[in-house]
Amino acid sequence: MPPSARPKLPTWIRVRVGTGRGRSDVAAILRDLNLNTVCGSAECPNLNECWHQGTATFMILGNECTRNCRFCAVPHNKKPRQDDLEEPERVAEAAARMKLRHVVVTSVTRDDLSDGGSAVFAATIRAIRAASKNVAVEVLTPDYLDDSLKTVLAERPDVFNHNVETVERLSAEVRSKARYRRSLDVLSSATEISAGNILIKSGLMVGMGETDDEVERTIRDIRAAGTDTLTIGQYLPPSNSHWPLDRYVHPDKFDEWKELALSLGFERVASAPMVRSSYHAGELSKAIPEGGAGNG
Repeated sequence: MPPSARPKLPTWIRVRVGTGRGRSDVAAILRDLNLNTVCGSAECPNLNECWHQGTATFMILGNECTRNCRFCAVPHNKKPRQDDLEEPERVAEAAARMKLRHVVVTSVTRDDLSDGGSAVFAATIRAIRAASKNVAVEVLTPDYLDDSLKTVLAERPDVFNHNVETVERLSAEVRSKARYRRSLDVLSSATEISAGNILIKSGLMVGMGETDDEVERTIRDIRAAGTDTLTIGQYLPPSNSHWPLDRYVHPDKFDEWKELALSLGFERVASAPMVRSSYHAGELSKAIPEGGAGNG
């Protein structure tokens, strides 16, 4: 099969289509406030389901990434547009309008900024909490370390997420500029700084050419960094020009990885073909191992 071919989806991968006005309501709010979401920019297959449920993952710092990872559909630009100083307030307003109780905020990577945009993450957390009471905030950040990481964690998000994305052997080739060991350093530093007061989360995709043994090694590495929440999902290429799909992983294998992760001490695990790092994030942050979060 040529590298650009996209095999037919197996029977266990099905995109759920919601009903009602949820999607149109979310789309209207995002359009009115001129906000980006990773759901749309990264072409997430769960967009219909999540938006129909009245939730979305906000993507701050614009819609252009200074990196060009080979698995990602987010637009690439080495010199993104000027920063939007009012963006944190608009994210907070959208979260309040949508009546979200668990808000997930991610971003493009901004290597052009001295702090990588960490101050905007911090401002967004503050704005959300000022606009909505009793709200949980989850952030999914680039590979921040040192002062940039401390800036975000100083705002005490309820969940700090940084994804390893793939196994070490493939990381340098698949992830533009990002490195596997640096990502583990982000997680271990976040664990140390947060001192048990913030949930530390990470995730990876499978089906990119890794072996089962490499996946298991990656799960162990993520756990060794102190991470307590893990997501594992099936990689689905956004187009034939992205990193090619190597295999569809059967749900039974996802279940095996979930059991391994729980045995290693992870407190929360979502492992299934359609799982993404922000999918059912609020439920996962509250889940206990017996709760079946892996079916997320």
